[in-house]
Amino acid sequence: MDNPSKIIEGGIEYSLGRFDGKCVHYDFEKILVYLDAKGKLLFGKNFKIYKKDKKILLKLCSYFIRDKATCDKYEIDIEKGILLSGPVGCGKTSLMKLLRHLVPAQRTYEMIPCRNVTFSFNHLGYKTIEEYGSSRFFCFDDMGVEPPGRFYGKDLNVMGEVLLSRYDLFLETNRKVKTHATTNLNAEELEERYGNRVRSRMRELFNLVAFDQNARDKRK
Repeated sequence: MDNPSKIIEGGIEYSLGRFDGKCVHYDFEKILVYLDAKGKLLFGKNFKIYKKDKKILLKLCSYFIRDKATCDKYEIDIEKGILLSGPVGCGKTSLMKLLRHLVPAQRTYEMIPCRNVTFSFNHLGYKTIEEYGSSRFFCFDDMGVEPPGRFYGKDLNVMGEVLLSRYDLFLETNRKVKTHATTNLNAEELEERYGNRVRSRMRELFNLVAFDQNARDKRK
């Protein structure tokens, strides 16, 4: 029988905790060792897990492994998606790319840059809204700084429409369809960008997990 508490990467077996035959009792420190190793495989040898990010990682890991007790402590709803916010270069995109590997048996999500969604709309029109308003799982990267959408002379806030579609789907499927996103913007800036109606839907779609605004730019 497979042991879901172990993952093999690059020929090395990593233990994430203890499997009792029914469920995995995860060990956060062991998860961090695995994420550091997997991060180096995905992003190169300079990738590292920073001590300052441990609290953010604890929240995110607890969410992905569905640790309800820890999620309740941080007021995270396991059924909603994650909106990971923070300054440019703090590692949001890398973490969301990395964390989808943590529970291989779980349905994963595609990482889609928001600017790609807008570019697609500009070429294909409303078909794009249907495509991203589908029951696939997505993480929309860099939300709020994508260019405006325009198709046959008509302007549209494309990501706003996609989020409204995904909110409707979230309700229709009894909260089974997950939407995640990353953003550099704060709540006020998001509201300014997408309007009050989208912002209120976002509160119901997402758990907000935020880096400190002074988090360092790890790309420097």
